[in-house]
Amino acid sequence: MSNYQPGTCNIGAQEIRRRQAVAVFGALVTLLVLAVYIKNGTPSGQRIWIFFPAMAFTTGLVQARSKFCLAYGFKGAFNLGKLGELSKVLTPEDRKADKAKAIKILMKAADYAAIIAAIVYLLPIS
Repeated sequence: MSNYQPGTCNIGAQEIRRRQAVAVFGALVTLLVLAVYIKNGTPSGQRIWIFFPAMAFTTGLVQARSKFCLAYGFKGAFNLGKLGELSKVLTPEDRKADKAKAIKILMKAADYAAIIAAIVYLLPIS
């Protein structure tokens, strides 16, 4: 897609690559935290903190796959060109559609991060 589509697409190729990089970084940090948990035999109650790096991973992933930036959706902006060149969403209807999409992305990412945290919580680490 190369055109802004309310509630569907608000970022272009460069912004998508940026979200992919966030996802990769978040995945690496999540795996690093997991390795530390395993190495140290971290008790299950303390392992739920993996939710936060997992949230970075899943937020980047869901945004990249959706071609939609949740921050831009909340802000009423879009960027289909060069990094840093934001355009303003003009109509209230389009802003409403973008906010709804942003909320869906945030909830989906949180659900995925919670699943990762639950799996790590349940791992038999000792």
